[in-house]
Amino acid sequence: MTQIRLVGFDADDTLWRSQDYFDEAQLEFERIVGRYVDLADVRVLDALYAVETANIAVFGYGVKGMALSMIESATQITGGRIAALDLHRIVELAKGLLRHPVELLPGIRSAVEAIAARYEVVLITKGDLFHQEAKVRDSGMSDLFRRIEIVSEKDTPTYARVLSEFEAGPTEFLMIGNSLRSDIAPVLALGGWGVHMPYRTTWAHETQATIDVGFERMCVVETPEALPAAVGMLVARAGGAG
Repeated sequence: MTQIRLVGFDADDTLWRSQDYFDEAQLEFERIVGRYVDLADVRVLDALYAVETANIAVFGYGVKGMALSMIESATQITGGRIAALDLHRIVELAKGLLRHPVELLPGIRSAVEAIAARYEVVLITKGDLFHQEAKVRDSGMSDLFRRIEIVSEKDTPTYARVLSEFEAGPTEFLMIGNSLRSDIAPVLALGGWGVHMPYRTTWAHETQATIDVGFERMCVVETPEALPAAVGMLVARAGGAG
């Protein structure tokens, strides 16, 4: 009989706000570049996303990689005409992102506490190591998790490695997160379980996911308050799957 015993949580936009700040920075980036090109003729954010995507393998995820991609994009879009002062403004955007306060989503702490009272819980997040460590520390939630994993990518090999270190099989694992691509699809592909809690805004890269198997092993909730019940439902479903 299948028995879920380990529950994983994503961090950004699952425990606390994150993408909102990136969206604001991208709009400011558009205003900076708009001094040099006609925004009606140039799809600035599309160009930025193309550069960011190409650079993931080099810079990884997070603010620092985004800032370097912004500088590269601004140089390309403006044909090298962008002033050093405006490049400095882009750097300041990145610094602002790294310094923004950690704002927990309403109800998330109570939800994590309720789930942690019944199951082992772990935090699995990706991004810049220093920035993620700082956010975990400042969130005041680190004591709730048995272990905190900051990884460079969240895919099936990464989840398989993490589960082997916990000596847990995929069918014993349930992941909670806002990203189908990073939090749900790879776990379902391994044979695990997932609760998708969409955030109001999501980076385009994280929306590119195909779930070919495992629909019966996942559910969708709208708010943190619904998480404990969703976990309980999937645990009951798992118990009847063995």
